[in-house]
Amino acid sequence: MLKEFRKAQKLMGNIFEITVVNDDENLAFRQIESAISEIQRIEKLLTTYNEESQTNLINQNAGIKPVKVDPEVFELIERSLRISEITDGYFDISYGGIDKTFWNFDKEMIRLPDPEIIKEHLKLVNYKHILLDKENKTVFLEEAGMRIGFGGIGKGYAAEMAKKVLIQNGISCGVVNAAGDLTTWGTQADGKPWTIGIADPDNAKLPFSYMNITNTSVATSGNYEKFVIIDGKKYSHTINPKTGMPVSGIKSVTMICPNAEIADAMATPVGIMEIPDALNLVNQIHQLECIIIDDNNKIYSSQNINFK
Repeated sequence: MLKEFRKAQKLMGNIFEITVVNDDENLAFRQIESAISEIQRIEKLLTTYNEESQTNLINQNAGIKPVKVDPEVFELIERSLRISEITDGYFDISYGGIDKTFWNFDKEMIRLPDPEIIKEHLKLVNYKHILLDKENKTVFLEEAGMRIGFGGIGKGYAAEMAKKVLIQNGISCGVVNAAGDLTTWGTQADGKPWTIGIADPDNAKLPFSYMNITNTSVATSGNYEKFVIIDGKKYSHTINPKTGMPVSGIKSVTMICPNAEIADAMATPVGIMEIPDALNLVNQIHQLECIIIDDNNKIYSSQNINFK
């Protein structure tokens, strides 16, 4: 008899929960472990917390020399740059120069960083200065001090890759949930589609809406996760790569599309852009949908979403 087996584990600094449908408990948990190993493998490649990671080698050689990387890291950067092009630079993996230095979003943060210092650092944020050599699989950051990071796309990529491993190993139904960026395939044990709750930004424990999905990915990014309040204004942990400032005015963004990596990556620019521009962009992209909730609880959605 088919049952659902699940396990949660901290990976990539987030809680990943993996669910598989099977009739054999031992086999199910073995497969979950294989998915966890795959996520750990990706974490080693992409983390900036380990001196030896390929990401850090690229950053350490900024302005010095190109760095040869694994084909999958090269291709992930290539796809990231394509998303930067499509989103007019509102998605930019070279945001690493501003991120950690000024914005630690802990409760001790009581004032905004000096705009002049941010301006200086912003000069280092420009995806067009990430040079790729397809033939030699090298990555070169043109400016000394530039840094890349995969915070906006890494979880979605890892979820997609874990799903791929599970499907290759014969798991025909499951969910990989990477702290709110999730991907589903097949159905629940009872044959019904997976039901996903979209968090209410004012009460993350309570969904404001449910969706029945299968073979679909959903990524939600909200200011209820990490934020600071300075002079009565709430600033979310999402940084606008064009201003170096945190985003305000939007409570949450939910992206829906077949691929978790794209859903994850698009949640950031859609949450930063002006709402009409964001909706216009999403409406032009095949199989991509979004739901945006602003600070006044007004709900906006792309053209193919119908709220019951």
